[in-house]
Amino acid sequence: MNGNPPTPDGARNRLSASSSPYLRQHANNPVHWFEWDDAALDEARRRDVPILLSVGYAACHWCHVMAHESFEDDATATQMNAEFVCVKVDREERPDIDAIYMSATVAMTGQGGWPMTCFLTPAGEPFYAGTYFPSAPRSGMPSFRQVMAAVTEAWTDRRAEIDAMADKVREHVEANAGALPPGTLPIDERLLAHAVTAVLDDEDRAAGGFGGAPKFPPSALLEGLIRHSEHTGDSVAIDAAVRTCAAMARGGIYDQIAGGFARYAVDKDWVIPHFEKMLYDNAQLLRAYAHLARRTSDPFMRRVTAEIVDFLDQDLRVGGGFASSLDADTAGVEGSTYVWTPSQLVEVLGEDDGRWAAELFVVTEAGTFEHGTSTLQLPSEPDDLDRFDSVRQRLRVARAARTQPARDDKVVTAWNAMAITALAEAGAGLGERQWIDHAVWCAEQIVATHVVDGAVRRSSLGGVVGVPSGGLDDHAALATALLTLFTVTGDQRWRTTGLTILDRAVDVFADPAEPGSWFDAAGEGLITRPRDPVDGATPSGASLMAEALQIAVPLADAGDAGRYAELLEHTLSRGAILLVKLPRSAGHWLAVAQARVAGPIQIAVAQVRDSDGRMTRRAREIAPGGAVIVAGQRDSQTLLQDRGPVDGHDAAYVCRGQVCGLPLTEPEALTENVIRGR
Repeated sequence: MNGNPPTPDGARNRLSASSSPYLRQHANNPVHWFEWDDAALDEARRRDVPILLSVGYAACHWCHVMAHESFEDDATATQMNAEFVCVKVDREERPDIDAIYMSATVAMTGQGGWPMTCFLTPAGEPFYAGTYFPSAPRSGMPSFRQVMAAVTEAWTDRRAEIDAMADKVREHVEANAGALPPGTLPIDERLLAHAVTAVLDDEDRAAGGFGGAPKFPPSALLEGLIRHSEHTGDSVAIDAAVRTCAAMARGGIYDQIAGGFARYAVDKDWVIPHFEKMLYDNAQLLRAYAHLARRTSDPFMRRVTAEIVDFLDQDLRVGGGFASSLDADTAGVEGSTYVWTPSQLVEVLGEDDGRWAAELFVVTEAGTFEHGTSTLQLPSEPDDLDRFDSVRQRLRVARAARTQPARDDKVVTAWNAMAITALAEAGAGLGERQWIDHAVWCAEQIVATHVVDGAVRRSSLGGVVGVPSGGLDDHAALATALLTLFTVTGDQRWRTTGLTILDRAVDVFADPAEPGSWFDAAGEGLITRPRDPVDGATPSGASLMAEALQIAVPLADAGDAGRYAELLEHTLSRGAILLVKLPRSAGHWLAVAQARVAGPIQIAVAQVRDSDGRMTRRAREIAPGGAVIVAGQRDSQTLLQDRGPVDGHDAAYVCRGQVCGLPLTEPEALTENVIRGR
């Protein structure tokens, strides 16, 4: 071995100027961390040592544990520095790297998760991997230092074995990044009914959600189920969505004081959350709850929708957009900001209100969480709403005096784009102009900062854009967001920018050999180009691309519309296999396909100069998810070409695919056409 490498300018490591708060958390480690770049690989080649790749994210509890136990320990750091080139990656900033090496980790160990620890050749090929390693041996697990010593011994004495393993794992990763086969199944009612039936077979009708513990919010799947009921008129799917949304919003996974959902519940009843709050969850859930509020007129769904918006605005809004997450831990203790005991409620609220709140929120002496504390639940609506509002406000003030969880202020393009779409749709559908204003503000921030010389970057921090390029999901989600904002506001700049970003996505990420197949990343400096069409905690880049293409078709000029339509059909046809085999992991595919089979529906409202907006408001209230709705004067945009008011009244033109009806001038007639004319 060639000893410890020097760090630049006397710094302990190279992370202090990173655009990732997670990496900055490690800037004072005694480990000589690199970011992922050519310099790290070159250094490993120069020293002829393996790369130790550590991947995590700021809100990850066990990432913090491993950092405290190992990366902050001088003896462990000395071993790391002497025997490896150490690279720290934020999975949220570099999802391409995370995808490649998570595939390798699962292949080698049978499971994945974060923190992820991989050992690589200087060429970036993985040969050994794991997740969390403790600082001392326990429960049959070796210590991290023992793992490193074993890797070093193998690297020194059995290099041929390592090279063989690296070749084998690389081949597996490359094979798993292959394209879906060309579609042979039609995207039709039969396919979608099969997918919905398979999903509903897994529903936990008693506790809500799908499958068992741990339970993650099925965010994209909820939108697909709602759209299915709108398209078919069958209430079974939307009833399941209502049960799940009600169970989550009444459980401990939801912040009953200030709004916003935690990432998942560790139990099947949604009582005990893993307390980190992610932007991507809340953006997707905002879309689903707003859709249910609009479709069912349920005041509870409307309240939760408004509270999610408040959470985004008050807790995640930063300079440049919405922050990525709130940490699971507070000063190293998970959930301590959020949990209560009966005596604490009495101390804040007084005897009568404290006991009332304890019963209402299921705060018991035994506790539902750790050390006799309880998460707050709301099994039923309070009998006194004024008292409820007063109690929540006083608890909010008291909780604000507690130590608060850290916030990852990194602004991620794709997640902010999902928030823009949800805010715009929710504001338009529920008549909340301020929510649309939030969407416009966020879009202005993202376009101004993240679009550099026509290229989309992945993230920014403090208004300064980071180096990593945006992936397929960033481009596709942002195109959808801007085009959605155009349909809501009529502002042509969003249409122009959205279509430009969509065209760039096609140029950069389309696989020319496999029409309708998409790479997730540009792939520079990686051992392969990742490609995963399966929807996970966030929709896949491919299903997001299908949505972007679908909304672009009616908004684009004729020549481009035809090109987008062809790409859309190729993309959806490949996604069909996921709806057959993995429907619970194809929620966003289901949502896009439902809109496609429904027409998609397009409603263009030709307005008189001094329109009262009645027809436009009705269209936004009643249109199914995925419908494209525009309003404006005759010839002001593509869908209003040669379409104008009728007899001095606003006129709505409803089209399903290529078939359009006669103009409608009364809200009741529009309702009858859209709702009854499925």
